[in-house]
Amino acid sequence: MTKVVITEEQRAALKHFLDHNISAELLNVYLYFVELKYQLKPVVFAKEKIIYQSADDAVRFLEKENKLWHETEIKIGFDNQHLNEQTKKIYICPFTGKVFGDNTHPNPQDAIYDWLSHCPENTERVGGLPAKRFFISEDPEVIKTYAAKVKVKKPVTKVVFSSIISGKLFINKEAVIHDFKANYLKKISLFEVQNQNRFQIEETFLTFIQKQLAEEKITAFVESLAEFPEFIIFIEQWLKE
Repeated sequence: MTKVVITEEQRAALKHFLDHNISAELLNVYLYFVELKYQLKPVVFAKEKIIYQSADDAVRFLEKENKLWHETEIKIGFDNQHLNEQTKKIYICPFTGKVFGDNTHPNPQDAIYDWLSHCPENTERVGGLPAKRFFISEDPEVIKTYAAKVKVKKPVTKVVFSSIISGKLFINKEAVIHDFKANYLKKISLFEVQNQNRFQIEETFLTFIQKQLAEEKITAFVESLAEFPEFIIFIEQWLKE
C-alpha cells in the first residue's frame, strides 16, 4: 500500500478543521485532505446543473461547447454626452446606437421600449409590431465607448462580446469570463460534491473523485494520520463508528 504523505501545512489545516468539526466523519475529513492535497476548488454552475473541478475548468469546457460568449456588433452613432462616470448600466438600441442610461432617464427600460416603438430604423416586426430587441451592458468599458465626447455623422459599428448566459455586452471576452466566474459559479467543498444528488459532476472530475474514494487510499490516509498524536482521539472515534 502506497504511503500517504501529509505535509506540516496539511497537518495544521487538518487539525484546525477537526477542532472546528469535532464530530466530523472520516469520509468528510479524508475529502477535505484530498481538497488540500490537490488544491481543488470545485464550483457549481447552477444554470446547467453541473459541478466542475474549478472555475477555470468550467470556462474551458463551456468555451469548447460555445456556451459562454459570442461576438456581436453594436452601433455607435448618437451623441451620448449625457453619459458619465456615474452611469453603471445602459440600454442600447441595436438599430441606431441610441443609449439610455440608468442615471440619465427615470426608467431607462421603459424609455428604450418607447424609442423602439417609434425608431424609423427598426424594421423588425413581431406580430406586426416593432420588435423590442435591445442590448444591455454594465461593462464600464462599453459604457465609456458610448460616453466618448465624439460626434459622428452616421452610425459606426464596433465588435463586442455578448454573454450567452446573461445576454449582456462586454468589451472583450475576458470581461465575459470575469463576470461569469464572479456571478454564475458557486464554490462548493469536495465533501458536498460527493454528498449531493442534485447536480451532475463533470465526467473527468467524477472519474478523479471515484479514484480517490478507493478503500486502500482512505486506509492509507488513516494510517498516516495515526503517526501524529493529536489525531489519535479522532481515529478512535471513527473506529468505534
